[in-house]
Amino acid sequence: MEGPPETTRLAARRGEPRHCGWCGRSIEPASRAGRPRRYCGQACRQRAYERRSAVQRGRLPEDSVVLSADEVADLQDRIFQLRCAAEDVATGVEDGADLGELRTLATELVVTARRLERLR
Repeated sequence: MEGPPETTRLAARRGEPRHCGWCGRSIEPASRAGRPRRYCGQACRQRAYERRSAVQRGRLPEDSVVLSADEVADLQDRIFQLRCAAEDVATGVEDGADLGELRTLATELVVTARRLERLR
């Protein structure tokens, strides 16, 4: 789930929003010089360390992503919700919904997509 450090540095230089390498939450820009933060807090940093250690013990590829069965089920549910929200927008367009209704459907689509961005 973590991006390579050079990707993090490029995003920081471009002024793009950065996200925690573990939970995906937005990271506030640092007010000090130095290496950009990769995690939103110590708990996420610790979870990422534990995952890296487990990957090394299990001889899995370094870029492996390990999810529990509950996390996979939750991710599948959120993907289904995103598809339904997108279908609602498409149906609204086909049915000639007014601009206000389409705006509401599009907003719900964006909210659902943002929830999906957070993998854990």
